[in-house]
Order: sequence, then structure tokens, then C-alpha cells
Amino acid sequence: MRVLGINAIFHDPAAALIVDGQVVAAAEEERFSRRKHGKRPVPFAAWELPELAAAWCLDEAGLRPDDLDAVAYSFDPGLTRDAASLGLSDPWDHVRVDYARRAPQFLAAALPSLDPEQVRFVPHHVAHAASAGLSVPEDSATLVLDGRGEVASHLAGAFRGGELEIFKSQELPHSLGLLYEDLTRHLGFLHSSDEYKVMALASYGRPRFLDQFRELVRTTDDGGFTIERIDWAAMAKARTADGEMTDAHADLASSVQVRLEEVLVELAKWTYERSGGLKTLTMAGGTALNCVANARIAAETPFERVWVQPAAGDSGTALGAALAVQSKNIPFGTAALGRGWTDEELEAELQRAALPYTRPESIAAEAARVLADNGIVAWYQGRSEYGPRALGHRSLLAHPGDSDTQTRMNNVKGREQFRPIAPMVRAERFDDIFTGVYPSPYMLFVHQVKPEWKDRIPAVTHVDGTARVQTVHTETEPLVAEMLAEFERRTGIPVVVNTSLNTAGRPMVDTPREAMELFGSAPVDLLAIGPFAVHRAKAFGA
Repeated sequence: MRVLGINAIFHDPAAALIVDGQVVAAAEEERFSRRKHGKRPVPFAAWELPELAAAWCLDEAGLRPDDLDAVAYSFDPGLTRDAASLGLSDPWDHVRVDYARRAPQFLAAALPSLDPEQVRFVPHHVAHAASAGLSVPEDSATLVLDGRGEVASHLAGAFRGGELEIFKSQELPHSLGLLYEDLTRHLGFLHSSDEYKVMALASYGRPRFLDQFRELVRTTDDGGFTIERIDWAAMAKARTADGEMTDAHADLASSVQVRLEEVLVELAKWTYERSGGLKTLTMAGGTALNCVANARIAAETPFERVWVQPAAGDSGTALGAALAVQSKNIPFGTAALGRGWTDEELEAELQRAALPYTRPESIAAEAARVLADNGIVAWYQGRSEYGPRALGHRSLLAHPGDSDTQTRMNNVKGREQFRPIAPMVRAERFDDIFTGVYPSPYMLFVHQVKPEWKDRIPAVTHVDGTARVQTVHTETEPLVAEMLAEFERRTGIPVVVNTSLNTAGRPMVDTPREAMELFGSAPVDLLAIGPFAVHRAKAFGA
């Protein structure tokens, strides 16, 4: 069966392709269009499809649109109701719904030879749930939380034998995702984009408004929750994008973050009981990218395993919709589902750019040498990652032992200085340095840094003593593991800073040309692109 999944309705448009029970390709449109998140989540943009990502997925598999058995669209307009009746202030929502109804025709126009009758609507939260619950081999409880779908913001259920049973779906306007979006907007950040900044800011504050939020945000006995109207300005003055960040803003972020964590733990415990004690919890939805909350769920609920979809946000519903249509568990093996280039193609790009390069015996050892000398490395290897995390394919790497590294990296990327940077570590060394969820190959949980290591890896130790760790496993990431082993041999430290290969406001680098453009415009010491090395000093004489 050949199924193309499409996400287009809100934000982060993406496409994913399953062929005969294998995920062949998956990518966000932003990697092709170079527009961050693909588009803004406004009704008038709902017609915009991931045309470039979909065309690439088909090309990767050597398929034409008329070769497909189905196209799965991750929103069902037949389930919608008038926004006002849902308590939402969105007078143009009917435009979004109308565009969704016309999606088969839009898709047929974008993918010539596609039969519109092949398009199937998959409910938004079912797509989210399937992206997680059908990506593990075992039966699992599942929990989805985001801003909104057709009429709800949450789904609790379980997958057994590939079939989803829904226990509870929380109807709008009650939404933990929209709550966090409102906070993001109040703090002067861009909603549906910068929520991760709020999570980082929360660590700098005190939850002094927590008692108020415990009254305003409450779980219910049936597995749902309610959220009362919140007077944000009564707790902290609204901040403009370039306004001063005060202690009150950090305290407000901290209060909402802690209450979110508490509510998610309560919802997860209810889901465990309702599932009859299934051992695995799978999670998706934008709220599942809150790695601090994920860590608390793993630590404080009876589940033996918590698995979060690496593309947990809306982009992941492209894969989820396709999984839901074929209704079969396909274990998630790698996030490296995007575009890649051969060594010959990479060398041709370097020659076209007239960059001086070498082919060292080991690019991993060369990168480790530069890192050990406190250089910054642009690491461009293999296929690009599906989802928001750089996982050793499109990464900026640095030395974690220099306390100035966080400042340097944030300067390179042009972002706020309160933003933490994360570590990658060889899996076999994880227990020596960190405590918390293991394995953690997709950077979706926070971990405690052991006391004896905090001063040795200050760059990746957040103000609260935590780090968002990626465990690197030799069997799945041999080149990254080799680089980490060589860095440890040189420095005694088995950890390297890993952040996304991009600058503020731009999507992650995807093509070789984009990697070279970033290398040329930012103070990066080495571009490790495939097996080739480009040193800044040789390329630019500095």
C-alpha cells in the first residue's frame, strides 16, 4: 500500500510517504520553501499545501501521484462546528474549514494525475495519536495535547492491535496548547513558534502565581480539564517583542510551566488507569514537545516507558495520517527521513562554490580535533531530520567545557542569551553523567546533570541543573558516536554541545548550499560536510 500523508491546515505543513509498510520519506515544507514553520497559522493560509515536500517524497520513491493508493489529509472538515459555538474568537475560521473541504481538488492541482477521490480526511488528533501509537511495536496508551483540532484540544486513548480506542477528547475552548500560546504572546514572543523560549525562560523564575493557576486550570474526573479566563496583565505587564524582560515575566512563565506539568501528570495517570495498566505511553501534539513536562510524566506516572513522537507538532500529523489510513504498527527507526546527498554531489557543490576543502581520513576525528581546540563545527551529514530537533545530521557542535560556549553559540545563532544549548552523549556513558529517561535519542526529555559533572560541562548545564540530552547509539549513529569517542579521547569529556544548524528565524539548514551559506556568514571554524572538511582559516584567511 502506498499512502502519502499531508499536513496543511494550521502550521508546519509537511508530507510523509509510506510504501508497503515502510516509511520512505518525511519532511516539512519549511526545509524547501525556507519560510520558518512553512506559514503562519491563520485561516487564509489553510489552502497552502506542502507541494514541494510532497513532490520530493514521491520523487524519492520513484512514484507518480496516480501510483498512490491514498492521500491522507490530517484534518476532517466534516467534524467541525462554528468557532463561536466552541467558545473561540476566530471569525474567519469558516474560511479554514472551506479550504479543508476543497483539499482534494487543491491536492489534485498540486500533484497532477492525482485522483481527488483518493484523498481521505483523518481527524487531526487521530493523526497525532497514530503518529505516536503506531510508531511503536507494542500496544500503548496514548495522549495527545495541542492547541486545537476540529473541535477538541486533547485525546486520551489506547492502541491495541493497531486499532485506536478513544477514552476522552476535551472539547474547545479548553486547551492547554492555546493556554501556552496565549502566554507566549503575552511575553512578547511569536505564538505557534516560540513556545520553547517560554519553557527556557521558566527556569529563571519562581512559580509565585502557582496557587492562582491551580484554581484556573483544573483536571476533571472524566479525564479532561477546564481552563478559566485568565487575566494575564494582573500578574505581569504585557511585554513587546523588544521590551524589557522582568522577573515578573519569568515568574509568570514558571507558574504556567509548573501547572502544565502537574496537569499533564494527572492526565497521564488517568489514562494509565483507563487503559487497564498498559506499560507504554505514547505522546504527540505540540504540547508533547515540552521536554520538562515529559520528564515529569516519565518519573511520576506508573508507565514503564514514555515514547514521544520526534515530530510531535503538526508536521508529524502527515506521518500520523498515513499511518492511520494503513492502520498498522511501523516502529519508528530514525528521524533521518529528509533529503540527503551523495559524496559526489557534495563534492560537486563544494567545487561550484570554489571553497578549498580536504577529505581527511576521518571526518569524525577532524571535527573532534577542532572541537577539542574550542572551535565551532557545522556538522552536515546524511539525511536531514524530520521534526524540530537537530539530532546529529544538521547540527552546530561545540565544546561543553567552556563556560562561554553558551554565549558564543547564541551569538552565532543570533538568539536570546537565556536560551540553553543541549548535549549529545554516547549512550554507554549516559549513566556516568546524567540521570533521567534512557534511552533518549530524540532530545524530548530533560535530565539532571550529576553534581560532579556540572562544573565540567557548564555550557550544557541549564540554570536549574538540567540538560536536554540526546543519547547517541553506535548502531544507529556510528559517525556521531565516532566523533564523540574521539572528542573524549582528546578531552576526557564524552559530551558535545549540539544545537540546530540554523540562525534565528530561519529553518534548519537542509541543502549543501544552505550549509555553505551559513558557514560563510557565521563565525564557524569547520564545515564538516559529508566526508569533506572546509576550514574557515583556509577558506577566508581568518
